[in-house]
Amino acid sequence: MPQLVVATANVNGIRAAFRRGMGDWLAARTPDVLLLQEVRAPDALLNEYLEGWHVAHQSSDLKGRAGVAVASRLPLHAVRVGLGAHAVDGGPEPAVDTGRWVEADVELPGGGLLTAASAYLHSASAAPGQEHTLVAKYAHLEKVTARLAELAAGETPAVVAGDLNIAHRNVDIANWKGNLKSAGFLPEERAYLDRWFDELGWTDLGRAHGGEGPGPYTWWTWRGRAFENDKGWRIDYQLANPALAPAAVKVEVDRAPTYEGRWSDHAPVVATYEL
Repeated sequence: MPQLVVATANVNGIRAAFRRGMGDWLAARTPDVLLLQEVRAPDALLNEYLEGWHVAHQSSDLKGRAGVAVASRLPLHAVRVGLGAHAVDGGPEPAVDTGRWVEADVELPGGGLLTAASAYLHSASAAPGQEHTLVAKYAHLEKVTARLAELAAGETPAVVAGDLNIAHRNVDIANWKGNLKSAGFLPEERAYLDRWFDELGWTDLGRAHGGEGPGPYTWWTWRGRAFENDKGWRIDYQLANPALAPAAVKVEVDRAPTYEGRWSDHAPVVATYEL
């Protein structure tokens, strides 16, 4: 049965990632579909780095921030940018929400389509005076939830992947006791993932194929010895709708072998599907 390899990675700036060695990883991994977050570059530059790929990209209206992309070795049938149609007032996305969602229908070799979405949710902060960042995150989560409900109910296989900036369970964060009141691990944030998995029928492939944990983590701060001591967070996901989840046969976190070998503060999550 033909296999399709889908990789997702928060590159923490495409320029810096390629300077640190992302190109070598990409050449060795050879994914069919690549979902990127925090691209932080204009279309022209991204297309230079991904020459030969079919690319759908939403940059942020805030220069030097966010940016998401779907890159595919296979042709793209259709592209949909942003979640403005899912806003409460039905209007366009505010600038703070742009560069956070892009999806494309990938033409599969054997016929049919795969909907692939690259998502970058707000990091936010629960610190006093930063409450507005959580308000923006929850507003965006509402739009994401509405779109996930549509994709879950459809017959087209769909993967939504990226940096969700939420650790779902205690096993998804090394220091969970010390982060119970931190953005990214708040009960209100985690409840959205509960809804996606328990009510809408999405599968968290990283957990389904990665065992009961703790980890494997996907993000470690650059500071201190968090990476060496594996004190990380699992905030990068591949989520599969009911039409796709049974096709996943393997999910791996490409953790760099050394601190010096990292090309981002995130590790790619790579899933293999038999379609």
